[in-house]
Amino acid sequence: MAVILNIDTTTTVCSAALTAEGTVLAHQENFEGRNHAALLSDYIKYCMDFAADKELKVEAVAVSLGPGSYTGLRIGLSEAKGLAYALNCPLIGINTLELMATRVMFSTDDIHPDSIFVPMIDARRMEVFTAAYDFALSELLAPQPLILDENSYSDLLASGRPVLFFGDGSDKARSVITAPNAVFVPDVVPLAVDMVALAERAYARHDFIDVAYSTPLYLKDFQATKPKSLL
Repeated sequence: MAVILNIDTTTTVCSAALTAEGTVLAHQENFEGRNHAALLSDYIKYCMDFAADKELKVEAVAVSLGPGSYTGLRIGLSEAKGLAYALNCPLIGINTLELMATRVMFSTDDIHPDSIFVPMIDARRMEVFTAAYDFALSELLAPQPLILDENSYSDLLASGRPVLFFGDGSDKARSVITAPNAVFVPDVVPLAVDMVALAERAYARHDFIDVAYSTPLYLKDFQATKPKSLL
C-alpha cells in the first residue's frame, strides 16, 4: 500500500498522520481549540521529516473535506493542495462523516451487524451536519445539515435496528432523541490517524480529486455574522 500523508482540520481538533499498509507511522494532534493555522504546518513537517528519516516517499496526500468548520476546511485543503503540488502526487478527498463512521466501526467492541451509524458535527444552535451509514458505508441518509427536533431520524429509529449517534453534535440530540434503540457513543472526533482505510481504498481505486479546483464539502452556504457594536 501507498505511503500517505493524512490531514484533518474539520473540527476543533487539528491532526496529521503518516500512514502505510494500514499502519500509522507518525502522527500529531491538538485537541485544545481552533489553532489550525498555527499548528498544521509543524505537524506536516513532523510527518515529512519522519518519512525522510526512514527514506520513505510520500505517494499521496489525503485531506478530510468536510463538512465542518468553514475556516478549518479551507486551511486543511489549502495545505493539502500545496503539498500535493510540491510532491507531484495525487490528492485524496475524504468525507468527514464517513471518516467518523469508520472510526466507530473499527474502535467500538460488540457492535451489532445491523447497526446504523449516524455521525453528527455541531453546526451551532440545534443544527448538525449529519448522515447515516450501514456497515458497508452505504448511505441510509445522505449528508446534509439538519435542525434537530423530536422527529429527527424517526425513520431510522422506527426500523428497530441499533442506531449509533456520535460526534460533537450528538450531545444536542440526547434531549430530543429518546428511542430505546438510540445509542450514544462518546468522544468521537475526526482524526487523521483514522483516515487509513478510506485513504488507502481511494488510492487503490485511483479516486483522486483535482489539486487546483477541488473545494471543501460545506453542505450549506457560509453565513457571515455582523460584529456586535461596542457602544
